[in-house]
Amino acid sequence: MLHRNIQHELELALSRQAAVALLGPRQVGKTTLAHQVAGSRASVYLDLENPSDRAKLAEPELFFARHQEKLVILDEIHRAPDLFLVLRGVIDQGRRAGRRTGRFLILGSAAIELMRQSETLAGRIAFVDMGPLHALETGNDTIETLWLRGGFPDSYLANNDAESLALRRDFIRTYLERDVPMFGPRIPSETLGRFWTMLAHSQGCLLNASKLAANLGMTAPTATSYLGLLSDLLLVRRLQPFHRNVGKRLVKSPKTYVRDSGLLHALIGIGDVDALLGHPVVGASWEGLVIENLISAAPRGTQAYFYRTSAGAEIDLVLDIGGRHGVWAIEVKRNPTQGLQKGNHHAIADIAPKRSFLVHGGLDCFPLTKDIEAIGLRELAQLLAGLNEQP
Repeated sequence: MLHRNIQHELELALSRQAAVALLGPRQVGKTTLAHQVAGSRASVYLDLENPSDRAKLAEPELFFARHQEKLVILDEIHRAPDLFLVLRGVIDQGRRAGRRTGRFLILGSAAIELMRQSETLAGRIAFVDMGPLHALETGNDTIETLWLRGGFPDSYLANNDAESLALRRDFIRTYLERDVPMFGPRIPSETLGRFWTMLAHSQGCLLNASKLAANLGMTAPTATSYLGLLSDLLLVRRLQPFHRNVGKRLVKSPKTYVRDSGLLHALIGIGDVDALLGHPVVGASWEGLVIENLISAAPRGTQAYFYRTSAGAEIDLVLDIGGRHGVWAIEVKRNPTQGLQKGNHHAIADIAPKRSFLVHGGLDCFPLTKDIEAIGLRELAQLLAGLNEQP
């Protein structure tokens, strides 16, 4: 069953809070997962993009009172932002009557916007993040398929690579022409599409908003606002630099990644593995895939960064897991024979992590040095996921 780990997390959240918000980009499978959760209990589902479902909430207090013993699922909640104040009153009334948990499941596609709207539910709502499929959810299939097609279920499960690419291109067009205008000021779809494509070509690079803006004939603040919108829609990641007090001159700009490798390849026009392996973006694409998979597998609350100094010390991913697990340093190379460079060793010495890894494209695990281990993507993801089960 796809997204089985997210379903478990969702069930736990519903058992401890009155409302749970499931956050993830469109077409990632939120509605399917919500119906799976609903199948184990009395529930009612409303798609707030459907006018007939919105009409049922003309008197929301009466509707919720009629279904007070059910889990109410509100899909595309951004269509009815005024509901949050109503939900607060309904939840508080339910608490006084003895029903404290499992009242509402809210589905949203824009993280910051939904969190902003849900501020009225502080202390009454939990958040569960749902990204595309990752390496621990795709069974024994090769990582290569996940890498090429990305983790959106329809794309990953397509009959062939050409069908998968067509689905991803449709997804991009839908976002640009239909979804983006709902979450921000009117932005020409062609301009935002060019901006998104430029980010794809600079996958894993330090953000240079002025350069992006100049290439598109816009101001740097406008480019930054476009990036913020794509980040809010969970399509682009801004990976922040790790700033531990090491007495070094550290890079301050974030690195940017198109979060789903399949969307990255569709934006650039890569349709099959042969084209990917021969493209200049191949290394950055693999790096982005590894970063997203490891962040997804890491324990809740883990903070993700990269490390770079002006002197050339660099590590692709720094995971601050917290507690006794501390900080892990992770360098990404498709080919394990590339090994770690001098700058990687300097970075590890600066950070002084609890554990250090080189993630490669193979399956073998072996020591590079006494303190650094070479490991495959799925194997390190399993190691991180296992930390959730440790006290």
